[in-house]
Amino acid sequence: MAKARSAPDVWMIVSIALILTIGLVMVYSASAVLAFHEFGDKFYYVKRQLIFAVLGVGALIFTMNANYLIWKNWAKAALLICFVLLIIVLIPGIGVVRGGARSWLGISSFGIQPSEFMKLAMILFLAKWLSDKQQTITHFTKGLLPPLGLVGLAFGLIMLQPDLGSGAVMVGAALILIFAAGARISHLALLGSSGLLGLIALVIAEPYRMKRITGFLDPWADPLGTGYQIIQSLYAIGPGGLVGLGLGMSRQKFSYLPEPQTDFIFSIISEELGFIGGSALILLFMVLVWRGVRTAISAPDTFGSLLAVGITGIIGVQVLINIGVVIGAMPVTGITLPLISYGGSSLTLLLTALGILLNISRYSR
Repeated sequence: MAKARSAPDVWMIVSIALILTIGLVMVYSASAVLAFHEFGDKFYYVKRQLIFAVLGVGALIFTMNANYLIWKNWAKAALLICFVLLIIVLIPGIGVVRGGARSWLGISSFGIQPSEFMKLAMILFLAKWLSDKQQTITHFTKGLLPPLGLVGLAFGLIMLQPDLGSGAVMVGAALILIFAAGARISHLALLGSSGLLGLIALVIAEPYRMKRITGFLDPWADPLGTGYQIIQSLYAIGPGGLVGLGLGMSRQKFSYLPEPQTDFIFSIISEELGFIGGSALILLFMVLVWRGVRTAISAPDTFGSLLAVGITGIIGVQVLINIGVVIGAMPVTGITLPLISYGGSSLTLLLTALGILLNISRYSR
């Protein structure tokens, strides 16, 4: 290593700690009513979130202190394992169906989402691939198509579940990484046009996706159907005003907004903490992304730089899509708000990835 290891990025640690703390508080606030109604225990969801937060922080501490270069040796194996898991989860009787998608492996309420693991594994492999073969990235067939082919294959398997949200985050982060590695804009634009046509075909192929598009464009056309979630989300955000109704005072969490502790938790945050609270959370995410970009720029080698770009891309793309859906700027798709929404697989994997990012920052020039 070109430089002795130093302390990890303090700004990044503080932003992660604050976001995670806000997440635990808001998971309890958003889920207490639902948890008491369903399980007779208002702490049901937050207790499980706390367990995964502790596991995730433990993983973060480990990866923060483990030299990030070791992941280069495990990148191929991790990607292969994740591909196997994505195939296994599609097998009836093995994969668990939740929310209309066969995307879980596990027993009862505890399980893992292979698509969450694939996001990190894909970034690890692309960082290794492109750092080893960076001189070929400007070549369309030799440099660009092979990694994009892997991304497309993984996206296809994820869409068979179907899980458009996780697939979109993986593809978005992968494209950011590939662009940072030096791919030509003209090549990416050509492939982007082809991808857009493919996306249109996917939407047309499934009626429920087309309904989501039409519901996004005019949610009040079907207020009790496809537009219901967006309308209830806006009904939460609007009354929040500047300073909010107060912590714990949300009205929409009383069975109006479906699953308020997961995909639409930002609606509850905006309702209870107002524009100021929501903006403060967005600012913390911006600090996290800023420090991630800074880490990528100052990393001592190409692998570390691309890995930092990819991990930061996962956070940035996921935040953008989640908040875009919540405020009605994007069609509804199932995707969590990083470190905030209830969800064990997402929380643990993101904290593990952020630990790797913190380790890269320890070697920054």
